[in-house]
Amino acid sequence: MAHKKIQLPSKICITCKRPFSWRKKWKRDWDHVKYCSKKCKQLKQ
Repeated sequence: MAHKKIQLPSKICITCKRPFSWRKKWKRDWDHVKYCSKKCKQLKQ
């Protein structure tokens, strides 16, 4: 039996302008996440 695909919340990265989805590591801090990766956070504009 196949797993159901769950619709996860997503945002747009403020550096690269690409969409990214919720990750478990952001569970407590999702409201404050602005970047899709550490690289984008370092390159913030």
